[in-house]
Amino acid sequence: MLDNLVVDRIIYVRHGETPWNVSGRLQGQRDIPLDPAGREQAAAAGASVKTYLGADFDRTMASTAIWCSPLLRTRETMEIALGAMGEAGRPFAMDDRLKEISFGDWEGMMWSEVDRIDPTAEARRARDKWGFVPPGGESYAQLVERIKPFFEALSGDALVVSHGGVARALMNLIGGLPGDEAAIAEIHQGRVLIFEGDRYYWI
Repeated sequence: MLDNLVVDRIIYVRHGETPWNVSGRLQGQRDIPLDPAGREQAAAAGASVKTYLGADFDRTMASTAIWCSPLLRTRETMEIALGAMGEAGRPFAMDDRLKEISFGDWEGMMWSEVDRIDPTAEARRARDKWGFVPPGGESYAQLVERIKPFFEALSGDALVVSHGGVARALMNLIGGLPGDEAAIAEIHQGRVLIFEGDRYYWI
């Protein structure tokens, strides 16, 4: 069991919707672009950040580290969100540790296709969604271990655009949400999640 990580403040945005989100395909670390709704969600998230920071926006953004998963859907989300904040073209850093949880051999499949090749897989995963490791992939528990060094190294405020799985891992790592609850937590697209101290909340 990991001790809860305490952070200054992480302004966290999940990437916008993609065609694979709509169709129910397991994206994992596949490089899928945003769809039109996803681009709207990214802009909405950027507008929410600007509203949330209010009069402190310029001062806060001047000292905020900006990080992004290197996958296309997160990079597009970051660029659109920054544009909505009036920060178009602002550079940001990327780190492979911010990539989505890997579904390994299942990436690109729908659950109906997974069921055809392994009829018991979905039931096994449902029994321990936090600890289950897809073939060639990783579990949420392993994802926590992957991202922990990155977030431990942050100091001060950070704006992070990443993925739903990473947000769930942070709910466990920072907020102390038990793994079985974190694994099924709904992570909204187009909304912003704040991690501060040892807690988290949506804005």
